[in-house]
Amino acid sequence: MLIRSGLFALLAAALGTAAPAAHAAEDAANYPSKPIRVVVGFSAGSGVDVSARVIAQRLNERWGQPVIADNRPGAGGTIAAGIVAGANPDGYTVISVSAGHVIAPSLYSNLKYDTLKDFAGITTTVSLPNILVVSPSLGVKSVKELVGLARAKPGQLLFSSGGVGSGTHFASELFKALAKLDVSHVPFKGIPEALTETMAGRVSFTMSPVANVLPQVKAGKVVALAAAPAKRVAVMPDLPTLAEAGVPGYSWDTWFGWLVPVKTPRPIVRKLNDEVTRILVSPETKKHWDAMGAEPLPMKPEQFDRYIAEQVKVIANLVKTANIKIE
Repeated sequence: MLIRSGLFALLAAALGTAAPAAHAAEDAANYPSKPIRVVVGFSAGSGVDVSARVIAQRLNERWGQPVIADNRPGAGGTIAAGIVAGANPDGYTVISVSAGHVIAPSLYSNLKYDTLKDFAGITTTVSLPNILVVSPSLGVKSVKELVGLARAKPGQLLFSSGGVGSGTHFASELFKALAKLDVSHVPFKGIPEALTETMAGRVSFTMSPVANVLPQVKAGKVVALAAAPAKRVAVMPDLPTLAEAGVPGYSWDTWFGWLVPVKTPRPIVRKLNDEVTRILVSPETKKHWDAMGAEPLPMKPEQFDRYIAEQVKVIANLVKTANIKIE
């Protein structure tokens, strides 16, 4: 009797684990059967928004289901992340994040979600270099001149960003820390607003994605001083990096990626990864990435999860080493 009872218990356990797996596979086979919402933590027109809309349009064409961008800007993308962390984990709520996603744990002590435990990665999407630009009215033409002016006028220069804790904010904070500057931060809900304030001369400088700044540089509305990454930007090859321009050790790479709530069935995660990866490297989307100055950066879900965990540690160490304090 004990043996038979044990066998029944083992059989029941096996069936219990097999049923959810079969159900998840069935869900993935039918996915998507309704509209998908892609939450974006920044305003329309930002790099993370534009890249998400390119992918969403292609998914819509591929699957015949609406894939809708839902902009929820504010607090460096953490408002949007909180929404998605608490969403139904069925694959119909996705978030398009920036590198600010891995910065947030080092800057906020009261996040309503856990960056590492509440999300599952789909893939990184693209990398998009930031450019340091200044208002023409500032009258500076180089990083050396900007640093000199900031030191001559401590506490008087302002810099804008796409929100507290955003990648554009952190890029400027890193510049501030390594160049030892006394400048003040003015956050906005998105990159377009932050760039507009720089163009108008109401703030002195900002770090902004190359896609946003390139037309304004060509029109003479802002002056580009340097590129944030470790190597020069292909669409602006004559522009030095910040490290080359006199800030040794400076390097900041901006990337975007897609995540879902952590309990989303793995077959759906893999299906999303397959389709988004196909879109990222397709000839049809190359023109969009070229126009943005972006490069596709696909990863497998497990690889993206590891990358996020690694980057959270890297940023935490960088914040501590550079003594970066967010006001």
